Amino acid sequence: MSALNDPTTSLRAGPREWLGLALLALPVTILALDMTALHLALPHLSADLGTTSTQQLWILDIYGFLIAGFLITMGTVGDRIGRRRLLMVGGAAFAAASVIAAYSPTPELLIASRALLGIAGATLMPSTLSLIRNMFHDEKQRAFAIAVWTACFMGGTAIGPLVGGALLEWFWWGSVFLMAVPVMALLLAVGPFVLPEYRAPSPGRFDLPSVALSLLAILPFVFAFKEAAKNGWGLPAVAALAAGAFFGWVFLRRQRTLEAPLLDLGLFRFRAFSVGLAVLLVGALTQGAFLLLIAQYLQVAQGLSPLEAGMRMLPHAVAGVVSLLLTPALANRFGPRPTLAGGLLVSAAGYLVVSQVQPDSGSLFGMAAAIVVMLGSGPLMTLVTTMVIAAAPKEKSGSAASLTETCSELGLALGVATLGAVGTAVYRSGFTVPDGLTEQAAAAAADSLAGAASAAEGLPAETAAALMEAARTAFASGLSAVGYISAAVAVLLTVATLLFLKVGDEDRAARAENTN
Repeated sequence: MSALNDPTTSLRAGPREWLGLALLALPVTILALDMTALHLALPHLSADLGTTSTQQLWILDIYGFLIAGFLITMGTVGDRIGRRRLLMVGGAAFAAASVIAAYSPTPELLIASRALLGIAGATLMPSTLSLIRNMFHDEKQRAFAIAVWTACFMGGTAIGPLVGGALLEWFWWGSVFLMAVPVMALLLAVGPFVLPEYRAPSPGRFDLPSVALSLLAILPFVFAFKEAAKNGWGLPAVAALAAGAFFGWVFLRRQRTLEAPLLDLGLFRFRAFSVGLAVLLVGALTQGAFLLLIAQYLQVAQGLSPLEAGMRMLPHAVAGVVSLLLTPALANRFGPRPTLAGGLLVSAAGYLVVSQVQPDSGSLFGMAAAIVVMLGSGPLMTLVTTMVIAAAPKEKSGSAASLTETCSELGLALGVATLGAVGTAVYRSGFTVPDGLTEQAAAAAADSLAGAASAAEGLPAETAAALMEAARTAFASGLSAVGYISAAVAVLLTVATLLFLKVGDEDRAARAENTN
């Protein structure tokens, strides 16, 4: 039966569904906290465990790598075994891995527990989002529920460093992991009573080779973008990108031959689904580069500590949350597409503010630009996710949810690697080496803003001031270039949204064919 003719779509959610939403918001917030809170704890655990620089990178990155790699698999697993069951299993695994991480006596065990946290985290995101699809049948209520879900994730990411800093003031580094345990315990205790269970009626055979191929496709892509952001497009990044592309091609070919594919390519026949994912991917691309460069601007160019920079970036997170929560009301009044287009234009205006940055603009300038960008981001995250989830049949909502999150993850990584590389290239071309530097210091300063700050340490005050002035000038030029490009991309997304992002007759026909 078509989802459009489903009689449950006329039912409005009651107290049980809203209580369930509050419960689903908790693991999402913890998941986001775990992504950022560890950054402040890293020096403490490194000193305690004696980690090498390579082990530190693995401790930080393995979590995000495996979340991105397993999202598609876990979304499909939830469709097959039940979304609530997968959420319960993932919550229990996340709590257990958190305890292991908190008390890890060696770097190797900590890396392994972070890997388990990433796999468990990949069960939480599509499970919670697809459960929202099953709990909220009214379109307006569903849009607001997804806005709350997204706001919790964004808020958790923003307050992660602040929560981590507060815990480290009073406890040891393991407390950063233990904060997940009571949340998951509450989820396990209350979830079976307030969350509905849903699984696809005829899921078909689960294809393990497709799981392996999806990991071999996604993980090299994520690694390539992160490697390119750190060290440029050298042989490791290019080789990983080529490997990911090859295995991605093999994965897609296999999906076309399976009766029960891991990824149903038929979903892409829905215009709202395919165009929505493309808009989400590109929109996340601009945001990923922007947030990285603004963080560098505050910490290095303005000389703020990580905690101080986190405090300066808190207002933009609040602006993003406000935008997310206001989006459903704006969409009800003006329509989804005009609201989304308006949000993209507001973000474009914020990027244009960024393009006007000067070496002496100060931290308030960066804060103002970030606030404007995030005010426009709410419709992108909320409405596109709502459209994509609604476009897919109910029995495929786990797969649809996992694809929205995978596009966001890849978009953020791609933005850091591409637009971040543009900013770096402009910095290097515009940097003027001041007099009085050694050849080694000059090379480090010309490579990046962070390199210039490191080279300035130990120099005479006058030479250090001249070096940082040259670095700030070059960095401002790079940030300005990224601002102009991001504004142009946001305007192009606005046009694409108005022209293509809609559910027409062809979408309804495709959905009916896919569900019969």
